[in-house]
Amino acid sequence: MGKMMPIGPLMIEHRLIERMIAVGRKELERFWREKKINPAFVMELVDFFRLYADRCHHGKEEDILFRELAKKPLSEEHRKIVEELLQEHQWARQQTREMVEATERYTQGQEDAYLKVNARLNALVEFYPRHIAKEDKRFFLPVMRYFSREEKDAMLREGIDFDSTLIHEKYKAVVAQAESKVS
Repeated sequence: MGKMMPIGPLMIEHRLIERMIAVGRKELERFWREKKINPAFVMELVDFFRLYADRCHHGKEEDILFRELAKKPLSEEHRKIVEELLQEHQWARQQTREMVEATERYTQGQEDAYLKVNARLNALVEFYPRHIAKEDKRFFLPVMRYFSREEKDAMLREGIDFDSTLIHEKYKAVVAQAESKVS
């Protein structure tokens, strides 16, 4: 069969995102039962959404796949889906930012921020399955026909290189943040 098409890793990433969404959904149910949130868990989710779902997964889509698709004569349908996906990525980033802000307010004693955290988490656990289904069923496979085998292989290699820098990027930011706190 040869080398894996560059969408293989993106679809594998979708499976991990779906697993975390299932965990988030269970935690959301607990939030509603207990009428309180677990800020540490929310921040673990935020870290996952920011680093894995957004920076790693959406990053490869935007920085590699969408960049290369922009060079191709896409059908109107595929061009529209790229625009929708970009808008959805921005929307998910905004939901995550608002969840962080509400969690910070909650930990500072603003109990009503609980509702905002719940609303943002609910929005994300409802969003990701639809977003993933769109990419898996209507986008990734059809757009591969725009690329030659060599172009697919080059994108796959670039995706591997992209992943290899993420851990360093994350911990450079962690160190910079720690340094700013002790300065």
